[in-house]
Amino acid sequence: MLHPLDQFKAFKRMLENGMSKEEIADAYRTTPRYIAQRLRLVAVAPSLLEAYARQEMTLAMLEAFTVNPDHARQQQVWERICGSWQKEPWQIRRLLTDTTVPTTDKRALCVGIDAYRAAGGIVLRDLFCDDNSGWLEDVPLLDRLVDEMLQGIADQLAKQGWKWITAHVELPYGHSNGLRKLIGATEALSEEESATREALRNEQEELEVEYSGADELPDAIDQRLAEIETALSAFEVRPTTFDPADIARAGVFLSISRQGELVVDPGYVRLEDEAPRVANSESCEDSNEDPQLRDVDRDGVQRTVISIGGQLVDKEEVDDEVIKPLPDGLVGELTAHRTLALQNALAGNPHVAMTALLHRMVMERYHFAAPTGCLEISVRQASFSAQGTDLKETPSAKAIIERYDAWKSDLPSDESALWDWVAALDDTSRMALLAHCVSYGVNAVHERPNPYGSSGPTPHSLNCRLTGADRLARATGFDMVNDANWKPTVENYLGRVTKARILAAVLEGAGERAASLIQHLKKGEMAQEAERLLRDAGWLPEPLQPLAATDVEDVTADGGATAIGETDAMHDTDADEVPPIAAE
Repeated sequence: MLHPLDQFKAFKRMLENGMSKEEIADAYRTTPRYIAQRLRLVAVAPSLLEAYARQEMTLAMLEAFTVNPDHARQQQVWERICGSWQKEPWQIRRLLTDTTVPTTDKRALCVGIDAYRAAGGIVLRDLFCDDNSGWLEDVPLLDRLVDEMLQGIADQLAKQGWKWITAHVELPYGHSNGLRKLIGATEALSEEESATREALRNEQEELEVEYSGADELPDAIDQRLAEIETALSAFEVRPTTFDPADIARAGVFLSISRQGELVVDPGYVRLEDEAPRVANSESCEDSNEDPQLRDVDRDGVQRTVISIGGQLVDKEEVDDEVIKPLPDGLVGELTAHRTLALQNALAGNPHVAMTALLHRMVMERYHFAAPTGCLEISVRQASFSAQGTDLKETPSAKAIIERYDAWKSDLPSDESALWDWVAALDDTSRMALLAHCVSYGVNAVHERPNPYGSSGPTPHSLNCRLTGADRLARATGFDMVNDANWKPTVENYLGRVTKARILAAVLEGAGERAASLIQHLKKGEMAQEAERLLRDAGWLPEPLQPLAATDVEDVTADGGATAIGETDAMHDTDADEVPPIAAE
């Protein structure tokens, strides 16, 4: 049998002499794909072909170099790994494509490979993989095409009159926190659509009854049932319409799903865009809010309007002889008596107190209403100014969203109806809903402490925060490894710390022998191997360990503070000095 390089040379000569790949495949009794694979070796630098001929690399390694036709880059990668024990083909492909985007990326799926190529983009293909993997080489071009697509969709949405549109490839976790979601009207099915849906349901039922006793469905029937299921699902997704007045003060979130589909999420109102709620003109004048709202008509002319009780009215002179409202001071004194009496009455009725508490929290969490009513209780949700790209995909985030949606499906939209609904809940459901709402107030985020308290927490308040989080963890039996399924990866920890910390993590989590195997590697390779070694070790970095295992803070003489985990070390660059590993 010919050596792969001899095959390559022979196939190349035959191709240059005018034979097609199919004819060459017939001559050698093989497939055109095999011929294309051997001819693809021309994409490898001559120096690498010589190294393969000297048996310095395997055929699989040589094939991996074909994913990138840049000979200089191929030689650079070979020089990097030729002296290392890590020479797996997948590692070579990763190094050759580290500045590209895979064809499975949501951006590539959204734009489409054809559109990317039409714009002049180059796609790197791996003919030696069964799935014909590919990578988009021109990432700036891809990002520009994505931005143009999002811009086009945003322009179409803007014609509907929305006040704002926020478009991102991936919206950050908690992007809708503090916003009120509008409840639109779902368009009903037309007579024709209703008839079609009913016919599909009947057909589906008939097929299921007919083949209920069959061990395996025929391919045609199985395919038809799948088509019916898809068609019926389409009827469940109906367009939603909103009131034009709501559209004028609300906005739209535009993003791309993991499958590359555009996701349009309309109808969010910011607190500052909410319609004013005032009782009368004098109370409006006495308040700190400006009752005059600037509006713009279609001709761009500014006009001033006043809103009283949610209705637009004209300014009118008030007759001096009309009985005026009571003085504010007297009203305040009288209502102080009522407030004290209500506090005492509520303290004697735990059921109503729980109803009032849940009503306030649910209104805040699900309808994003600004604090209204007489109960001045609020749970402020923690924001994550620093967050990894994988935060929204964690089991905890998915469980919170699932629980949020489960409650939302049962909640009434009207404030008065919500009170009656909460009051009618059984005790178990009330406690579950209370725990759900209270959970949003947990803040265990470490921030750089400020000893002067002007910006950020003081060292004492940070210590109290982290101690409280540890107390909650002990009380709930929570564990970051078993409950949150947290594992150290290159992206979330190992690639962002020094080599010394990587080795310390492996030494602690996997033992001395594992650490000794990777201490000679470069930082990037060390991080990759450490991720594999620690995958099932249950190891946690200092900031995720219980406080009892760490020093909470060490206030320095100059007033600064060093908090748990020395978080600044996470941003250190590569360090060559690493602690020695004891030999066995």
